[in-house]
Amino acid sequence: MNISYTFLMVYGLTIDENIFPAAKFSNIGMLLNIALPLVIAGAGLIFLMMMLTGAFNILSHGDNPEAIKKGYATITYSAIGLIIVIASFLAVRVIGAIIGAQLLPQ
Repeated sequence: MNISYTFLMVYGLTIDENIFPAAKFSNIGMLLNIALPLVIAGAGLIFLMMMLTGAFNILSHGDNPEAIKKGYATITYSAIGLIIVIASFLAVRVIGAIIGAQLLPQ
């Protein structure tokens, strides 16, 4: 009766920040410091494009009341979206102040 055992060797791995960039994030605050300004800048660009599209629809379709309503609706929705983005930014600031963590870059 032969009994054989297989032993697995477990190696400790070092995660190098140069090879694996996600290792730079040791907590959620560091991730938010990078991601949130990018998201806010993207929201600002989307707001600008929507405002220009709505204004173009109003100016180019002066005799069509449906197109003018669509242009005004586009401008309204873009303003509401920007207000939501600013409110979320302020909410993250307030939550960070309450828990005493710096969630956003200064």
